[in-house]
Amino acid sequence: MILNVLRQASQPVLALPRYAKRFIALTVDISLCILTVWLAFYLRLGEFVSLAYDTPWASGLLSASGISVILALPLFIVSGLYRAIFRHSGWPAMMAVSRALAVYGLVYASVITAVGISDVPRTVGLIQPLLLFFAVGGSRAVARFWLGGAYRNQLQVSALPKALVYGAGSAGRQLVSALSNSYEMRVVGFLDDDDRLHGHALNGKPIFSPHELPGLIESKGVTHVLLAIPSASRKRRNDILKKIGQHPVAVRTLPSFTDLAEGRVTTSDLRELDIDDLLGRESVAPNHILLAKNITNKVVLVTGAGGSIGSELCRQIIKLGPKNLLLVEMSEYALYTIHSELEGLSAQSIPHPSPLPGGEKGRFVVTLLASVQNEDRMLEIMDTWQPDTIYHAAAYKHVPLVEHNLSEGVKNNVIGTLTAAQVAIDKGVSDFVMISTDKAVRPANVMGASKRLAEMCLQALFANQASDSRSRKERGKTRLSMVRFGNVLDSSGSVIPRFRKQIRDGGPITLTHPEITRYFMTIPEAAQLVIQAGAMAKGGDVFVLDMGESVKIANLAKRMVELSGLSVRNNENPDGDIEITVTGLRPGEKLYEELLLGDNPQPTLHPKIQRAQDPFIPWAQLDTDLNTLKLLLEHNNVEAVMALLQKLVTGFSPSSEIVDWVYAEQILAANSSEKNELS
Repeated sequence: MILNVLRQASQPVLALPRYAKRFIALTVDISLCILTVWLAFYLRLGEFVSLAYDTPWASGLLSASGISVILALPLFIVSGLYRAIFRHSGWPAMMAVSRALAVYGLVYASVITAVGISDVPRTVGLIQPLLLFFAVGGSRAVARFWLGGAYRNQLQVSALPKALVYGAGSAGRQLVSALSNSYEMRVVGFLDDDDRLHGHALNGKPIFSPHELPGLIESKGVTHVLLAIPSASRKRRNDILKKIGQHPVAVRTLPSFTDLAEGRVTTSDLRELDIDDLLGRESVAPNHILLAKNITNKVVLVTGAGGSIGSELCRQIIKLGPKNLLLVEMSEYALYTIHSELEGLSAQSIPHPSPLPGGEKGRFVVTLLASVQNEDRMLEIMDTWQPDTIYHAAAYKHVPLVEHNLSEGVKNNVIGTLTAAQVAIDKGVSDFVMISTDKAVRPANVMGASKRLAEMCLQALFANQASDSRSRKERGKTRLSMVRFGNVLDSSGSVIPRFRKQIRDGGPITLTHPEITRYFMTIPEAAQLVIQAGAMAKGGDVFVLDMGESVKIANLAKRMVELSGLSVRNNENPDGDIEITVTGLRPGEKLYEELLLGDNPQPTLHPKIQRAQDPFIPWAQLDTDLNTLKLLLEHNNVEAVMALLQKLVTGFSPSSEIVDWVYAEQILAANSSEKNELS
């Protein structure tokens, strides 16, 4: 409390001009000369001397004080004591004080002690210089402590990025309060759309109109705008971002009210850049009945549990109270990472009701290293835990990598899905939900074609269950369904983290084509919609998520640059900060993606989920082709695999030649061998 008062009191002093500060220093030193003479008289006489002329020793006190001032001030001025900046006073300044007072002591003692002055005890000439040394030295030390810390604090504060808080409501007030004790940035005012507030102050900060932003950037050096409008709609936030994006300021936001827990807003709630605000789409509150239907008090298995979608599914599932959560993942590191995170989320270790072999009790979250292509391992897992619901997120999804490793991509995406689904049917799993992709619609790449073929496998398998009396009577049908959607923000293959890193590195941002467009959705929303879609499955369903409007990637990159407080460098703006370069489409990459094969999607209980009516090949026919595909994959006959994919997947039109690395090297080796034979 006292330190705060002292800090506040120091601000007016620091703001004074230099001549005023020197005058104060001279006044203080004069006062110290008089005070120390008075104290020296007290120490010599044992009583305080009154300054009244008719009292004993009064004239001597005045004479000794006058001599002290007349001697001290010229010496202090010559010694440079008033040129020193007190807040920076260190040992050099203290040595200058010592030298000046040593000379002063010799002269003062010579006058008072050696020569003598009427009514002044001679010992005062020895006592007063010592007292004056401690008094002047102490005053410099106090000034350094008091003003130095305040000045450094003032420098730190003035060097902080200057910010305006958009929104003078409760969240804005709490944010300003949190930032007042922070060294992250300095709030210089509020922006608010309510013109009744303009010209007023809130928490000591002026409230401005958003139209004044250009002038505030110029006059106050504003570099950041902090959005503190958690209750605003997505459209409203998007409009605000569009206006702010026209100016060279970085934007940081507070989460929405649904993300803000109870309690005070803190600086840690600020997010660097809410890319979701760029999508221009409103999310819909989840249906909690649908969320819980296939999860609460059930054994749930997630394949590909360490991937972007798989890990988010696990985070959502664990909040819904499953009986057990089985994490199936073939990457040891990815499995360890998601398991560690889930342990922190659940903060519990719930024993399985029945002991496992060896007397050990099962765990609430079970980590299982496995490939979905390994039928024996999948049988072993499902036979042990008998899952009720499976979310199949295991897949190779990076388009160029699958193009360059064609056989492995098809094995994992098609054969892995087929294996997991057939084991699920055999073990009587109630629901099997596959994560699909918009790239499966009229695919231009092997990844998309393999995912569409995987969809067809599930459609055909479910239809085939109707004719399997053993399945129908003994176990009941396994509801096989798939959920198709586009790109998710901040996933391992998304352009968003790549663009963000390129902006941090100073560019350039690499774009494959200036006209390329994509659908985007946040990972949490996608995972919630997957769970809700699976709960509505009747079997053989192809669910399509409403992704909103497609986003032009070039525009997205430009807005990311602008909302980072930077500008795009191009022909119109050669002095810009970040350049956007076009590298050309990668193998298998399309300019735009689609979500529907046909034009007759059916609505569901959820406004963001539709049911597609996509054709498929009957199982009796498809099974034969799949057996052929397995043989071709075993021998890595990529040409035949591509031909079979084109035959099976309607609309598959490869956008490039075969670029499988092994195949390409074999062709090169064969051509080289032919040349050698001819030569």
